[in-house]
Amino acid sequence: MYTPTQFREERMEVLAKLMRTHPLAALVTVGEQGLAASHIPLVHDPNPEPFGTLRGHVARMNPQWRDLSPNVQALAIFAGPEHYISPSWYPSKAEHGKVVPTWNYAVVHAYGRLSVKFDHAWLRRNVEELTEANEQRSAHPWRVEDAPAEYIDRMLHEIVGVEIVIDRLEGKWKVSQNRGAADRTGVVASLQTLGTPEAVEMARLVEDGGAK
Repeated sequence: MYTPTQFREERMEVLAKLMRTHPLAALVTVGEQGLAASHIPLVHDPNPEPFGTLRGHVARMNPQWRDLSPNVQALAIFAGPEHYISPSWYPSKAEHGKVVPTWNYAVVHAYGRLSVKFDHAWLRRNVEELTEANEQRSAHPWRVEDAPAEYIDRMLHEIVGVEIVIDRLEGKWKVSQNRGAADRTGVVASLQTLGTPEAVEMARLVEDGGAK
């Protein structure tokens, strides 16, 4: 991923937080049929250090898990906050007009060898971890145990586990760090005026200075 220095994020706690709060990843692999991609939620386990492990599952009918080149790393892409940035939000537009639109975003790329898991206990544990992580904000969290046991067992036979021990992590927080202080203030004010959850979240990242 092309990442100019001012946009580079390397703090493990920041990268882990984005993977945790935006768990739906694009899982990209290479096989004999070429590139394949699936969009699946992944759980990040901090072990082993320094980068940890990603775990999830795909449908057994999904051909991606059958077509993997053993010597090529898989890539999991986690997309965080993003928003269009209008040049009209920059005070410098009125000064010289030399401004153009852009897009702000925060992303994490995780690379590593992908292994496939068929073990029933592994699959159930992964489903439970995914459920617990995403039900915790609910007033009445659903649990795997709430469904009939035979139904869960049948569903587990329909999926295949995937695990990536992360070899490399890249983080890119492109949140107006390349603009002057006045332009950044203009971006924050305009985003806050829009008032959407996406705009407010991006305004916070711009205000905090992103990676730096």
